[in-house]
Amino acid sequence: MRVTDRNELPLFPLQAVLFPGGLLNLKVFEARYLDLVATCLRETRPFGVVALRSGPEVKRGDTAVSFATSGVLAELLDVDSAQPGILQVRCRGTERFEITATRQQPDGLWLAATRALPDDEAAAPTQALLETVRGLANAIASLKSQGAEPFLQPFHFEDAGWVANRWCEILPISLAAKQKLMELPDPLVRLQLVHEFLRGKGVVK
Repeated sequence: MRVTDRNELPLFPLQAVLFPGGLLNLKVFEARYLDLVATCLRETRPFGVVALRSGPEVKRGDTAVSFATSGVLAELLDVDSAQPGILQVRCRGTERFEITATRQQPDGLWLAATRALPDDEAAAPTQALLETVRGLANAIASLKSQGAEPFLQPFHFEDAGWVANRWCEILPISLAAKQKLMELPDPLVRLQLVHEFLRGKGVVK
């Protein structure tokens, strides 16, 4: 079921940008988000992840928060309750959405009316971008040797959008820059921008 089929989408504002196909690990302990996870598990439905522009992730009195007007659906993969009142949650990013209206419940949970944004069209990396594809494969191998596996399998090195998204998740760039890259409708343009950044840092030629 696509976002447009839902009346309201529960939101989880974070100091992070989720990309389609991305892996998100969360430590959930606030009552509003424990309830959100329980509802999404029971109803087999996703929630929306949006990047915070200002304000804290954890509710602090009446501190105002501001978040991006577009985000990505998070599909629950695993939920583990290792400690009472704390959930370790693994999610996968799926489709992008745009917020058209929001309201906040008394418990602090944000709900949004949304519309679905188009998925990336399948596009192979051009010849000029193959060095950036190889660079990602090398980065994955290096991370794995250090015991880190930040990406979900299977890998799709033949897909420009997938490669661009995985690079965006690990690049040392600002939250605002990641948000803009996530919103770009053309996966080849997104990958080209990643390539130019890497070339500027001497990572690729």
